[in-house]
Parts: sequence; structure tokens; C-alpha cells
Amino acid sequence: MQARDSARPDIPRSGLRGTVSLLSRNRDFRNLYVAQLISFGGDWFLLVALYGMVLDLTNSPVMASLILVSELVPFFLISPVAGHLVDRFNRQRLMVGADLARTVLCLGFLLVHGRSLIWLVFVLQAAIAVFNAAFEPASQAAVPNLVDQEDLALANTLVGSAWGTMLAVGAALGGVVAVLLGRRAAFVGDALSFAVSAALLLRIHRPFSEERGDEKQAGLVEATAETVRYARRDHRVLALLAVKGGFGLAGGVLVLLPVFAKDVFHQGDVGIGILYGARGIGALIGPFIGRRIAGTTQRGLFVAIAISLLTFGLFYGVFPVMPVLALAALCSMAAHLGGGAQWTLSTYGLQVLVPDRIRGRVFSFDFALVTLAITVSNLAAGWAAEAFGPRPAMAGFAAVGLLYAGAWWFGTRGLRRGPKSHEELRGEAGPGTRPGGRGEGQG
Repeated sequence: MQARDSARPDIPRSGLRGTVSLLSRNRDFRNLYVAQLISFGGDWFLLVALYGMVLDLTNSPVMASLILVSELVPFFLISPVAGHLVDRFNRQRLMVGADLARTVLCLGFLLVHGRSLIWLVFVLQAAIAVFNAAFEPASQAAVPNLVDQEDLALANTLVGSAWGTMLAVGAALGGVVAVLLGRRAAFVGDALSFAVSAALLLRIHRPFSEERGDEKQAGLVEATAETVRYARRDHRVLALLAVKGGFGLAGGVLVLLPVFAKDVFHQGDVGIGILYGARGIGALIGPFIGRRIAGTTQRGLFVAIAISLLTFGLFYGVFPVMPVLALAALCSMAAHLGGGAQWTLSTYGLQVLVPDRIRGRVFSFDFALVTLAITVSNLAAGWAAEAFGPRPAMAGFAAVGLLYAGAWWFGTRGLRRGPKSHEELRGEAGPGTRPGGRGEGQG
């Protein structure tokens, strides 16, 4: 089916018709996509409930920022090992195992009943992050092997928008569920989402990676050094790795959203859900707009990424002066048109350029960079909110985002020269880079 689909010009590869076509004829990709939708929805149920609980018990923006920090620091530390595992072992089994482990860990939040047990929130978040660090790069590295080459751009856009879709739905519903059914319902819901995700992943038949044969597996240090050498040789890869990392420097604005909801707009869990839901709508739509702007050339890809970075900083710069929650939510939505687009476009570029044999390590490094940047930014944002107030803190981090957008645009000016197509990029990337080159598909 894979070879026949690749050769058929009558199959739509973009837009709504392309989306319906891809999901209907490729059952394996559909299972991955739905698994991520369900899992992301549960994540946002959980995060909204955790923010509300920690703020209620501590009334501290710094403690709220530690919710993400306790997840991000372990993710960063374990990423080099996780990337090595993703390229060395069966990616499908690795992802299923991570889902099952996270199912059990999420139920642990039911044990937190008062301030004396608040430490357990951070311990559980850290443990979940260890398995996230293996699941996320494995998922991104697997996508090119589960779809035809011609479907990769659309598949990447759909996976990127899945995060935004369930942020919008999961965060908005999470706020309502936390109020109507209690936060314990959100904890159980997240655990169930991981279990369902594992069941769907088990139904995928295409291989998650190319056949490696009798190739000798490098050790952790050697494999990491090879990845660094590869990135240094190709400035396009370096530029794409710098996208999410730089975006993360302004990521402190994200931990300020629940602070605004509770302390500025006085809307509690419902306000947190609304702001995160608006963020999700932007992240849902942004990848499709970014895909349209990027077109099919290297120049278009890098221009679209720069516009996306600028959009994120610009609208969060306006956010602090909004007088009511509804207008602030619109600003968050507009900012994440850029946030969702830059994430998806930079991921697509790496999927096109990086060989399958080191793709897991490259994505682990990509996630590690953004994780480190967001960790530092979140800690700084929590401190700034307490020291100066949430409005000045938000404005400051938005300015960081705008400055980085300008620096990235200037630094990539040489890569924007020439109308090089994505097909030409695949040819230049060397052997073993063709996505979906192996594996028998199911329609």
C-alpha cells in the first residue's frame, strides 16, 4: 500500500480533504494520532487541577512554577540516555511501556490531601517526566516511518495540532471538571488516558524505525558525540535545533497564565482552563497557517519560523495590559498561533533532514534544549511575579521572545537564500533520510 499510495497523484495531500484521506487510509498513523489526542487531553486535565491545587494550598507563584520545573529538570537530565534508548531499542515497546508506567504514577496524585503532602506532587511529576523523556522523541522519530514521504508534512502538522486540540479541549474541560467533580476526577482521567494510549499503540503494525540489520550499536558517549558532530556539520540542523530552545527562553509566560487567572482576573480553576484553552486553540490552528506560509521551499520554511517566533512575543507583549479575562484569552490564542507553528515547522525540518538511525537522539537533544530553557524561564518568571507582579513579569518575558525572534532571523539569513525545495533537501541529507522508506503499510 505504501508504494502504491506514494505513486498515486489523485490522493489529496493537504487541507481538510488530505487530512480525512490520510486518517482514513493509514490505520497505523490514525492509531498514533488518536493515542496522542487522548493522552494530551488527560495531561491538560491534570495540569489545570495541579495548578489550582498548589495555588490554593500555598498561594505562591513560585510553588506553582515548580509544577513545571519538577517535570522539566528530570526530562532534561534523562534526555541523553532516553535518546540513545530510542535509537537502540524497539520504539513501539518503549512508548507502550512509558504509557503503562505513567498510568500508575498518575494515580499517585490521589494521595495528596493537604499542604503537608504537597511535596508528593513534585516527586510524581519528576517520575512521570522520566518516561515522557523516552516517549516524546520516540513518537517524533517514528512519524516518518508510519506515513508515505508525500504525507509527512501533513502528518507532522496533524501531530502538532493534536497537542493544541487537546490543550484547548482538555484545559477548558479540566477547569470545569475540577470545579464540578473535583480534582481527583482529573487525576483519574489522566491515568486512563495513558492506558488507552498504550492500547492504541499496540495496534500499530508498521515498524517505528528502519531495519538496522547487523549494524553495531554505539555506546552512549559515542552515540552522543556522533549526534553533536552531525548537527555541527549541517547548519540547517543547528538552526532548527535553536528554534525551540530560543522559544523556551520566553516560556516563563506560560507559568504566569494561572497566576493571572487567579490573582489578576480572580477566576480560579475556570480562569486557568479558559486561558490554557485559548492557548490550545492557537496551538491547534497555528501549525496549519505555518504550513501554508512555509510552502515547499527552504526559504519559506525559515521565513515562516521567524514570523512564528515574532508572533509569540508580540501578543504576549500585549497580554499584560488587557483589562478582562476574555481579551487576555484572545491574546494568548494569537500568541500560540506562532507558538504552535514554530514547534511543528522546526520538527518537520528535522524529520526531513536527519537520518532515522540518529533521529531519536536529535529529537532528544531538541527537547532537552527547550526543556532547559523553559526550566530557567519558569523559575525566573515565578520569582519575577512575586518580586514585581505578574504584569511586569509577563511584559519582560515577552520582550525576551521578541529579541530572540530578531536574533534568529539575523542568524539564519544565509539559509534563506535560494528557493531550494524540501525534496532537494531530502536528497542532500544523505542516505537513510528518506521518510517512510521501509515498512509495509495498511490502508
